[in-house]
Amino acid sequence: MADIGILGTGAYVPRRVVANDEVGAAAGVDGAWIVRKTGIRERRWAAPHQATSDLATAAGRAALASAGITAEQLTAIVVATSTPDRPQPPTAAYVQHNLGAVAAAAFDVNAVCSGEVFALSAVEGVLSRRGGHALVIGADLYSRILNPLDRRTVVLFGDGAGAMVLGCDGRGARVRHTALHTFGDLADLIRVPAGGSRLPADRTALDAGLQYFAMDGREVRRFVEERLPPLAKQFLHDAGAAPADIRHVVPHQANGVLLRTVFTELGLPDASLHLTVTRYGNTGAASIPITLDAASRTGALRPGDLVLLAGFGGGMAAGLALVEW
Repeated sequence: MADIGILGTGAYVPRRVVANDEVGAAAGVDGAWIVRKTGIRERRWAAPHQATSDLATAAGRAALASAGITAEQLTAIVVATSTPDRPQPPTAAYVQHNLGAVAAAAFDVNAVCSGEVFALSAVEGVLSRRGGHALVIGADLYSRILNPLDRRTVVLFGDGAGAMVLGCDGRGARVRHTALHTFGDLADLIRVPAGGSRLPADRTALDAGLQYFAMDGREVRRFVEERLPPLAKQFLHDAGAAPADIRHVVPHQANGVLLRTVFTELGLPDASLHLTVTRYGNTGAASIPITLDAASRTGALRPGDLVLLAGFGGGMAAGLALVEW
């Protein structure tokens, strides 16, 4: 079996641009405060008629065009999302239908903001057994689950989708190594309390605002600052790559200020940090593939460059992938 390679990338963000002053008004903060705390200047929010599957479908089409293959050639479609169209069926089933990918097995992965890397790792297993091509999409529509009064969350998130087409025919950017981690003792640091089997979204829950996304921002930041650098260093050691070998870091776009701090701690002297958070905010599982697509389309990634993908977020989880472009 040939190495798994990324054959093409694609992305989609909604048309509506939401500026800091607009999103911060109800939360009692201004645009300057948001930039100072997060580095975010604007984000995109979906139109009322759009759902996560619509964003995912658009990104998937762009990735297929980039890879030069058709939907009929797909073996699998995996959608990484924590904001599905509905609790069931899987959002990937809608994407499969929209694309006309009749031969593709379709399923969702929910590892929140690490989801794209978790999905990438899952697809490695699918392709190693079945061959062919797979479409891996990270897509989230957080604007529907944000409390407009909560400045800790509403200023951070945008909507979007990013996608990769993977194949095992020896072409494309080679996926050299992946690693996945979950720290379930910290699972409640990021949460949507209501809407599941433990707490249905009944009238009592809705009146209490428990249908909204919530997080303990201070502890999440501590998790990222303390856990991600050592995990990344061990990952590179296990992958046989020296820190000086890495040319690009494409992280989950959680918070621009936090990312710059953590990037320094990674100790990668010749790497460039790729950020789209200033324009799009935190797009959940979509943020890594959106940012990778942007880096690819601007020509920043050159053949032979080593690219570190670093996802982290709810679960608490971390997913790392090393790609040789």
